[in-house]
Amino acid sequence: MIKTLVYVVLILIGLCISPLIIGQSGYIYIAIGEYQIETSLVTGIVGLIVFYFALQLLEWLIILLLNIVLSSRYLPEQWRRKAAKKHTLIGALALAEEDWPSAEKAMAKGAEKGEIPVLNLFAAARAAHYQGNITARDHYLTQAEKNPIAKTAVYTSRTRYLMKQGELVKARAILDKLNPTSKSSSPVLKLAQELYLQQQDWQALKLLLPILKKRQLLAETEFNQLNTKTNSILMINAAKISEAELTKCWHWLNKSERKEDELILAYARGLIQYDHKDQALKLLNKQLNASPSAALFTAIPDLITAQDQDIRKLLSKLETTHENDADYQMCLAKLAIQSRDTKQAKTHWQNVCRIAPTHQSWLALAQAQEQLGENATAAHSYRNAANIL
Repeated sequence: MIKTLVYVVLILIGLCISPLIIGQSGYIYIAIGEYQIETSLVTGIVGLIVFYFALQLLEWLIILLLNIVLSSRYLPEQWRRKAAKKHTLIGALALAEEDWPSAEKAMAKGAEKGEIPVLNLFAAARAAHYQGNITARDHYLTQAEKNPIAKTAVYTSRTRYLMKQGELVKARAILDKLNPTSKSSSPVLKLAQELYLQQQDWQALKLLLPILKKRQLLAETEFNQLNTKTNSILMINAAKISEAELTKCWHWLNKSERKEDELILAYARGLIQYDHKDQALKLLNKQLNASPSAALFTAIPDLITAQDQDIRKLLSKLETTHENDADYQMCLAKLAIQSRDTKQAKTHWQNVCRIAPTHQSWLALAQAQEQLGENATAAHSYRNAANIL
């Protein structure tokens, strides 16, 4: 609008001053070699203006022709890119609908001239995997691996797919290329945790757990459970190897871990296995005195004999505080059976059946009553055991 207004103003000014200019008799004389040009001032100015506009028109025509030539030359490429976008959209919709054959076909076509072909290749690989087409899946991932930025994502995808196939050895070989460390991405660390668990590689998991905790990839409760399970299994495996390995494994634990019931029990079993029962009982006594728990009550009858009086005396002192603890009463019942004190065993099994009756507790009570000749009450206990089933 402004440009047009300027042109209109210039034309009006020209119309106003043109009579004055025409009245002037000035002329222009131009000599170029043998050529001479002589004209009036007004004609020369008009000629210059016409020549300028002619140049502008010629420039516009040349640019237009060049645009037509270039656009026609690259037009097929533009068509391909437009088609690639269309295929990518169709593939994305097919993925959302879990139409795997259509998704694979569309994403593979979209990867040829797509803006981000790597994404199309990963999507096509996923669709091929869900169809069970392993060859096509691996082909797409190989194509994606040509992009250096996508290498980690390719290894991660391959590892996950192989894990789903159950080929854990091949998956581990690829995961080792990623070399999970504290600098690795969260998906790689979580993938390593899952694979180590499936392979039951507790030593590798032991080294990985502190990293998972530091990066806050596990909830505190989940970490504690997994850490205890890992240490316990490592302790059991070490005891199977040698006494030295057992001792080494125990000393690898930190101070707080050495206070966990499950780890203490695993170490105690190993000590008993290598004829260090006194040391094991001392450890159990200390833990029982500091923090009596259901795990200890459950395990103690299998670790001691009728001759181990010290721990029995310690357990008897807990009766006032654990009178209504079913695990404690069951522990005393089993220890009484060890000592062949059937009457005492019957009393404790009665307490168990009162606190938390189960099929096994009623059955154990009935057997104790039978041994004491209490056939009527034994029959009643047997009925209770049958009813719980």
